[in-house]
Amino acid sequence: MTDAAAGAGPDAGILGVPGVDAPDRRGRTGLDRVGLDLSGNPRVRIRDVRLLTSNWYVTRVTSFDFQHSDGTWSTQERETYDRGDGATILLYNSADRTVLLTSQFRFPAYVNGHEDGNLIETVGGLLDDDDAETAIRREAEEESGVQVGAVEHVFDVYMSPGSVTEKLHFYAAPYDADRAAGGGLADEGEDITVLEVPFNEALARIGDDIIDAKTIMLLQWAALHGPFAPSA
Repeated sequence: MTDAAAGAGPDAGILGVPGVDAPDRRGRTGLDRVGLDLSGNPRVRIRDVRLLTSNWYVTRVTSFDFQHSDGTWSTQERETYDRGDGATILLYNSADRTVLLTSQFRFPAYVNGHEDGNLIETVGGLLDDDDAETAIRREAEEESGVQVGAVEHVFDVYMSPGSVTEKLHFYAAPYDADRAAGGGLADEGEDITVLEVPFNEALARIGDDIIDAKTIMLLQWAALHGPFAPSA
């Protein structure tokens, strides 16, 4: 049963629907109104937003009128998954030509065919209530034990725009040997292994055991335009 459905019983008028007119587990209301005021694209007219779940992240169904290139209109419906925006960072050592990566269990990959669900990734996490740079500094220290100095903003990317609203902010920064253990936050269920990998080896493992999109993007950026580019 979804959160919205749970509030739709005989007492719904009194108790309200979590995430709509009553606080959900994160204290949020009005989640069914997000997107109703969008006006940047004259070919899109929002009709209705329905909240499906607001357990921790938010799933909505939005119906809208869409004007096609030939001028005709159709009514369409899209389901979106809103987990907030995130940030990721490539930690590198130019002198030693190494990068710091992490390995952790990812259930969605496991349930979709990955042998053991353990993915090798760049450090990353959700912004929560922080700006992107503050968040990635926090994640770098928690996951890898590195206190990041100056960071370079690389680009921002919508990772799965067909259904997920998340925009991911990409960064890069140097690291040195002076770092703590890292490993993530145990009270959030994190069990992260930190890996120091030669950069050329990491590139060679793309498509083998490095199959995480954000990690591949940052490694390729580092090879083409970043700290390991031929002209760097």
